[in-house]
Amino acid sequence: MIDVKKKPRVVIENYSKIFFLIGLVLALAIINFMMEFKSYDLDNTNGLGMVNMTEEMKEEIPIVLQQELPPPPPTAPVIMEQIKVVEDDLKIEESIIESTETDEKTAVFKSNTEIVEVRETEEIIEDIPFVLIEDVPVFPGCKGNNAELKKCFSDKVTAFFGKNFDPALTQELGLSPGKKKIYVVFKINNKGKIGTVNARAPHPLLEKEVVRIITSLPEMKPGRQRGMPVTVTYSLPISIMVEE
Repeated sequence: MIDVKKKPRVVIENYSKIFFLIGLVLALAIINFMMEFKSYDLDNTNGLGMVNMTEEMKEEIPIVLQQELPPPPPTAPVIMEQIKVVEDDLKIEESIIESTETDEKTAVFKSNTEIVEVRETEEIIEDIPFVLIEDVPVFPGCKGNNAELKKCFSDKVTAFFGKNFDPALTQELGLSPGKKKIYVVFKINNKGKIGTVNARAPHPLLEKEVVRIITSLPEMKPGRQRGMPVTVTYSLPISIMVEE
């Protein structure tokens, strides 16, 4: 036999299983009691006010009497239009179209009236640009084909302007130093003479001098378009250098 006093821990371990089962039973009993327990809400009706229920207002629906409408007036009977078939006794004369074609057996008489063919005159547009003219104006002394005449014309006009322009004029006008642009547009009329001249320069007196020089260009052979002499417009850009 085991001495209890000497080994009390061994005695407690023998009863631990019993204590565990007893605790498990108590826990299940408490859970079952909680699930079976019923609770009720408190009666707070004493603190509520009184509600008076009144009957809703009844909507009065007016009584509408149905009126009897008088019957519609009788309509007039529809009279069907009778179609009368009339025999067509009118005789139509057929027109006979005779052929106007002739053959070798038919004689043809010549009328004394002569048929004159009228040719439409082709309108020549004036003021044709120098780059579009068929035959350019010929400056005195220029020779060659059309391309050579164009180049010669430009060279001669530029040289003529440089020869007759006085560079001292720019100093007198007080222009600022540097390169200045002058644009000139003039016309060679169908007689080969200089017509309208328009110039744009940095100073009005300079424009007047440019117009004077271009107007003094010599008379030249007029330009031609489709063989007819026309007025030709030429543009000449000029650059001058104003020194300090």
